[in-house]
Amino acid sequence: MSNSEVLDLALRIGGNLKKKDVQSAVQQYENYHAYYGGEEELRKANCSEMVHKYYDLVTSFYEFGWGESFHFASRWKGESLRESIKRHEHFLALQLALKPGMKVLDVGCGIGGPLREIARFSSASITGLNNNEFQISRGMELNRLAGLTKSCEFVKDDFMKMSFSDDTFDAVYAIEATCHAPDVVGCYKEIYRVLKPGQYFALDEWCLTDHYNPNNESHKKVKAEIELGAGLPDIKTNRQCLDALKLVGFEVIWEKDLASDSPIPWYLPLDTSQFSITSFRATAFGRFIVRTMVKILEFARIAPAGSNRVTSFLEKAADALKEGGRMGIFTPIYFFLVRKPLLDH
Repeated sequence: MSNSEVLDLALRIGGNLKKKDVQSAVQQYENYHAYYGGEEELRKANCSEMVHKYYDLVTSFYEFGWGESFHFASRWKGESLRESIKRHEHFLALQLALKPGMKVLDVGCGIGGPLREIARFSSASITGLNNNEFQISRGMELNRLAGLTKSCEFVKDDFMKMSFSDDTFDAVYAIEATCHAPDVVGCYKEIYRVLKPGQYFALDEWCLTDHYNPNNESHKKVKAEIELGAGLPDIKTNRQCLDALKLVGFEVIWEKDLASDSPIPWYLPLDTSQFSITSFRATAFGRFIVRTMVKILEFARIAPAGSNRVTSFLEKAADALKEGGRMGIFTPIYFFLVRKPLLDH
């Protein structure tokens, strides 16, 4: 982790926001959340704006700490974090039986790490849907550098109301993205609409497990801190997501919490008590270095005012995610493979 890498991180904090507007954007974002007294209905009513602000503020941190693919994965012993993430992306491609000539939609694609890996693995053509201009511009640059501009593209769109025609795609997947939806039924309904009949949708969803107790204060605190740090209006249970998929018409092929039998816990990279060379930036010392340098760069007015507050709520989320995983009340990789029937019912 070089000084130039941290400087590049600091210069990109805020995405497409003007530097002078970052601090007020952080304040507005925090005020949506229960940790700061915000209400769930307010988050849902303003979900698009909230999530848009969130990704402007955090994308550079995500890429710095996690790489181009912003998601978790089950992990084998002896497997690095990056290897597990790539394996999971290959798993999704195989579940969807992707092959050359297929037209595929990545819902909530981030900066396109999974999109590029799956395109290389399957030779399918993939469209990444995203509503954040900063992430799209970054993704387009990474596509160019990877030589994938012909097979991969980005579309700025809202997954609650997509501009695509009915029955457009041969396959759809979403990796830890539809958790941002204010209404999962409405989101899944749009995905159902743009998917061709007889074809498959693969979904990794952030879910509360059966062990979550809404009357347990420590459980509620973990949930609120995850929502704050991850830009979520609410976290659904796996049962709510399953019922929503069925309600819009999908046939469920199989479903499983992929974290349930992972040899290495999915949250291990977030555990600051562990030391890892490959995940150094997520260790306690790695976090300390980043936090200190961001503070210095903000004080020197190189990083925008409010940058350190972004590191604060991201660290809070990382700790809450680890605690939610340790307590068994939360999973980020509840997997569903579903199919749109050949004939609508």
